Amino acid sequence: MGCSETEALLTTVSRAPAGAMPISRSGRLRPRGIASCSRPPTSGPAPEQLTGLGVTELAFRGMPKKFQGENTKSAAARARRAEAKAVADAKKQKELEDAYWKDEDKHVMRKEQRKEEKEKRRLEQLERKKEAQRLLEEEDSRLKGSKAPRVATSSKVTRTQIEETLRRDHQHKEAPDPAEKAKSHLEVPLEENVNRRLLEEGSVEARTIEDAIAVLSVAEEAADRHPERRMRAAFTAFEEAQLPRLKQENPNMRLSQLKQMLKKEWLRSPDNPMNQRTVPFNTPK
Repeated sequence: MGCSETEALLTTVSRAPAGAMPISRSGRLRPRGIASCSRPPTSGPAPEQLTGLGVTELAFRGMPKKFQGENTKSAAARARRAEAKAVADAKKQKELEDAYWKDEDKHVMRKEQRKEEKEKRRLEQLERKKEAQRLLEEEDSRLKGSKAPRVATSSKVTRTQIEETLRRDHQHKEAPDPAEKAKSHLEVPLEENVNRRLLEEGSVEARTIEDAIAVLSVAEEAADRHPERRMRAAFTAFEEAQLPRLKQENPNMRLSQLKQMLKKEWLRSPDNPMNQRTVPFNTPK
């Protein structure tokens, strides 16, 4: 074997586990097939140093040195786990405190629920107002930024133009001529005096307040002195005449309801003697 092969074998021996190399009875290594070399190996222990060492110690000396620094990835992972655990613990503690201080009273809970619903409605209404304001502003900006629409000119006469022309002609014909001379009172024919015709037909003329009162007043002989004596007979006749009409107009009503309606109409009816002109019974004739 050459020197380079010897150096490689020594390096392998120094890194080999226990039991990989032959050991003599005295506990020393007994390498086989190792030729002598004129120069010492450049790396690994010298042959004379391997004589008093066991295989375990040789293997231990061939191991790399232990890393003395801190792994940044492991440290970051530990920090994240610790932070997550702290957040979970805080959340659990808050839930326990909320459950401890929670009020189970139904009235209080209902009051809190109404308060939350009211606040929710207020926020929704505020959001709707903001949305409407935003849409209004967008519409204003769009109208301001848009250009004026171009009017399409066409050589054909449309139906709308024809109707507009006819309407203007009609208004021009109906409008009075400004050059026409205003008629004087002499040209206007005289109208008939209606008051004179009423007097000729037999109406009574009253020129003072007393005469007017005398004309409008009714003679005392025509006034009824005892209208209550005719109430029963008048109501019976009114009921016989109006009850069939009410039954026909309101077929789903009961008789008591129809009679109530009939009584209301009787209080306003001119057939009621109490609605007619009356005078006290002891009025002197």
